[in-house]
Amino acid sequence: MNFDEHIDPAPAAAPAITVSALNQAVSRLLERSFPLTWISGEVSNFTRAASGHWYFTLKDDGAQVRAVMFRGRAQYANFVPREGDKVEVRALVTLYGPRGDYQINVEAIRRAGVGSLFEAFQRLKEKLDAAGLFHPERKRALPMFPRTVGIVTSPQAAALRDVLTALKRRAPHVQVVLYPTPVQGQLAGEKIAAAIDAASLRNECDVLIVCRGGGSIEDLWSFNEEDVAYAVANCRMPVISGVGHETDFTICDFAADLRAATPTAAAELAVTPRADWIGSLKADVVDLRRAMRRKLNDSEQALDGYSRRLLNPSAQIDQQRHKLRAMAAAMTHANRAPLTQARHQLDRLSGRLGARKPEVSGARSVLASLQHRAAISVSTQLSQRRDALAALASQLELLNPQRTLERGYAIVTDEAGAVMRAPSQLKPRSSVTVRLAEGSARIGIDSVDSVD
Repeated sequence: MNFDEHIDPAPAAAPAITVSALNQAVSRLLERSFPLTWISGEVSNFTRAASGHWYFTLKDDGAQVRAVMFRGRAQYANFVPREGDKVEVRALVTLYGPRGDYQINVEAIRRAGVGSLFEAFQRLKEKLDAAGLFHPERKRALPMFPRTVGIVTSPQAAALRDVLTALKRRAPHVQVVLYPTPVQGQLAGEKIAAAIDAASLRNECDVLIVCRGGGSIEDLWSFNEEDVAYAVANCRMPVISGVGHETDFTICDFAADLRAATPTAAAELAVTPRADWIGSLKADVVDLRRAMRRKLNDSEQALDGYSRRLLNPSAQIDQQRHKLRAMAAAMTHANRAPLTQARHQLDRLSGRLGARKPEVSGARSVLASLQHRAAISVSTQLSQRRDALAALASQLELLNPQRTLERGYAIVTDEAGAVMRAPSQLKPRSSVTVRLAEGSARIGIDSVDSVD
């Protein structure tokens, strides 16, 4: 018996799939599971390609994801995101097949607030601006002829090579002093500030360049620290900041005396090309020679004119003597004529005044008589008015009620203060007020007797 005939054949193996097919299947699975989802995060490592596509990383405190926004969608965005911006994107979760990278394809983007790093940047900028570190009047001018240029950067940085190349090309005679420091990473800000302080303390260069190449906002964050800003502001020599690219701005840029778009531009601002100075000096030499020649020619012409005008000293003295005599005669005549004319005018005015002077002796006599009569009249009237006033006072004294009361009479008034003149006005069991010469009294009435 052949037992092999009763054994089931091995099941056929499942066909293998390619990596491309796997990635496509995963991509379709992601797109079906997350159709156009709104995602919020912070922009980092933003790049705009020559094709017009945007590439960036969207991150939060715990994770990050790559993002792409193609040109057809990016052209409708109402802003271009920057490093640190917080945004919300409407995106399709997918897989980039050729690399097998998980990413999101952004269809729309909107602002969701400024990123935390940018918020910290703004807060520190406002604080230091209020402290006066950014004021224009604090900025110092660069020296015209620097002999030594200091550089604060990393010895391995490409920015150092760019600065050295520019300095060698423009001013090979200038000495360079490097103050090495890390420009990125943990405690980089403190080390940059320490390098600037060391350059200020040693005081061996005429201008200081603080530089590094471009990067994300996280890469440049060491130059956004407060210690670096104060080190730049307190530095003895002028400071040029050449951090990042032209679109990058750091706190160091605002605190420096001059901001350069790039490290190479910082080197170009620090020194003037030797060829330019030599050409300027040659032009100055030509101008100076021309000015000296013109001055000599003018002086020679002036000397010729003076020599023609120069006279013999004796003749010049005689000429001045004649001129002096003529001036003395004119002065004597000028003084005498006005004096004589003034004397004649004074005599004429004196005569006119005497003819028109009024006679006032008679008027004085009349005025004295009138004054005497007026005095007598006033005295008489005052005496008469005093006598009349005394008579009226006597009459008033006779009519004074107080004198009547002093003779033993009294005035009776009711509760309302009305004077009571007849017994009929009095009521039993009522009270009246009796006013006497030396006061008043309240009296109750028991009964009233009528008088026949």
